Amino acid sequence: MDHATTTRTIYDQINSGDIDGFGEHLADDVVEHEELPGLEPTKAGVLDFFRGLRAAFPDLHMEVQDLIADDGKVVARVVVTGTQEGEFFGVPASGRHVEVDLIDIMRFDASGHVCEHWGVTDTLSLMQQIGAVPTGPA
Repeated sequence: MDHATTTRTIYDQINSGDIDGFGEHLADDVVEHEELPGLEPTKAGVLDFFRGLRAAFPDLHMEVQDLIADDGKVVARVVVTGTQEGEFFGVPASGRHVEVDLIDIMRFDASGHVCEHWGVTDTLSLMQQIGAVPTGPA
């Protein structure tokens, strides 16, 4: 199976707002290892997170910078951009454009579905860019 192509398709579906289509690539028992505040680390939690993310950042775009696939795992370095036009985890819409780096690691099962995900997102930078956290010395 070509997990690199599937991974690129996943990002394309998220970019277009096709969260249900993205969900078809997740195993029913997928385990999310990245903490999603207030959400379960399950398929439903992941889909809820992305629905909320797209509502907060309707122009969300995830651009793959590097992608490495090997033995059922894919690692992607991604730049995420968007404009905060809705509430995001209690932070009211700021109208600010953001650019955030992230690393995704996905493990695929034998049927080609993502069964585990680990993610590292520069959340501090995101929160600074939307004005939820001050930047620089106080």
